[in-house]
Amino acid sequence: MGEKTDRVERAIRELITSGELGPGGRLPSERTLAKELDAGRTTIRLVLTRLSAEGIIRSEHGRGYFANTDENGEVK
Repeated sequence: MGEKTDRVERAIRELITSGELGPGGRLPSERTLAKELDAGRTTIRLVLTRLSAEGIIRSEHGRGYFANTDENGEVK
């Protein structure tokens, strides 16, 4: 993947593992992430799909993406 994709992935991983979202916290919308991380929505979707496949986040249809973390920011 490209440099921007790697940067976006690191930023989203940090958001999840920092505990900023809280256990099982909801990630910002794709549009918000794209704006905040200066990336296209296609890049955001690619990263979210990758993190979901790794079990770091989960997708709930119609609701968004949620962190699969416990109270210590550790992935469940």
